[in-house]
Amino acid sequence: MNTLKSLFVALLCMMWTQTADAQIPAAPQSGPIALVGGTIHTVSGDVIENGTLLFEEGVITAIGTDVELPEGTAIEDVTGKMIYPGLIDSYSQMGIYEIGAVSLTVDVNEQGPINPNVKVERAFNPESRHIGIARSAGVLTSVTTPGGGLISGQSAAMHMDGWAWDTMTLKSGVGMIVSWPSANSDNYKSNIEDIRKAFADARAYKKAREASGVPRHDIDTRWESMIPVFTGEMPVIVDADDVRQIQDAITWAEEEDVRMILLSGRDSYLVTEYLKKNDIPVIITNVITAPNRAWESYDARYSLPSKLYDAGVEFAIAGDASAANANRLPLEAGAAAGFGLPVDEAIKAITLSPAKILGLDDRIGALEVGLDATFLITDGNPIEYATQVEQVYIRGSKSDMNDMHRQFYKKYREKLDQAR
Repeated sequence: MNTLKSLFVALLCMMWTQTADAQIPAAPQSGPIALVGGTIHTVSGDVIENGTLLFEEGVITAIGTDVELPEGTAIEDVTGKMIYPGLIDSYSQMGIYEIGAVSLTVDVNEQGPINPNVKVERAFNPESRHIGIARSAGVLTSVTTPGGGLISGQSAAMHMDGWAWDTMTLKSGVGMIVSWPSANSDNYKSNIEDIRKAFADARAYKKAREASGVPRHDIDTRWESMIPVFTGEMPVIVDADDVRQIQDAITWAEEEDVRMILLSGRDSYLVTEYLKKNDIPVIITNVITAPNRAWESYDARYSLPSKLYDAGVEFAIAGDASAANANRLPLEAGAAAGFGLPVDEAIKAITLSPAKILGLDDRIGALEVGLDATFLITDGNPIEYATQVEQVYIRGSKSDMNDMHRQFYKKYREKLDQAR
């Protein structure tokens, strides 16, 4: 009975979602488009005043102040506006989390502790109401990340517009997610041994698969999916917070000879030399949050990005993993700027830095010739609270700026107007 009730509630929620959030995926770019007269913030280079941004077939083909336009170019005047690269949410549950109170709409965790073969993009819901809301805030790429267990699976970079998961996938296998066990747990050592055993089994499988002159080894999708980790093609993204976790995880990664990225990293500012020595970048989560311990200052998390910046540690800002809060990503970077991080670095922390850290900078993260035409047009700096995102383009396609928040605003604005 409870199952039927839950299913009924989920269906009602999905029907409501479809009604309230009817954004339509954009058609592919059909001809060259030029944005002229705006201020172009390339992030990777100089700011171009009164510039022109030309893009064709979803790719930037020219940028500057003296751009020759091909015949038939559609020209859009953006004088007085600013153009920035699309924002990147480098740690999110977008597309796999809809309504927390309805378990059937939450597909974050798999059963069991070891699931390296999970490809999160296969479960991505392109109809999620959260996509349009985040997109309207300038978040144009979501690195959707599975959870649960010790080895959770593989994250994927997803475009925030499209009809289905396959066309929305920018890059599969962005990173293998390892949730480092809590150092306060009685099972801390045994959980670490479980991680070590999984990696040892995967290495043995790889060796057996590559061996010649022996019977063919059956395919095991779990260990097959870990081969890119051992070849260096895929980093291991380790979720760890306190000093002991971070140090133990770095030691483990060094022993395993795998490329590591630190996720969350609450205490990362206490081990900056260790991070620099081992060339480990940090994806910071939850800048806008209270300190976790009584002895910490009120701004412990607000100032974490500036501390890493001052120490020379490479980092990105991700914010809250919840899909419902993805639209707050610019504010997370803004809070960091308010507590010591230079504004330009705050912008970089949600554009170029995550692109470089996660191996996406050949497609997104900056405005350069050859990169995807994925950007936003605003009336100001996107990390400032009052700034409005007026239009976004994803791979050259002009996105529908409709979303649930805007629909409800129009609805209740009309209610007030009728009451006058």
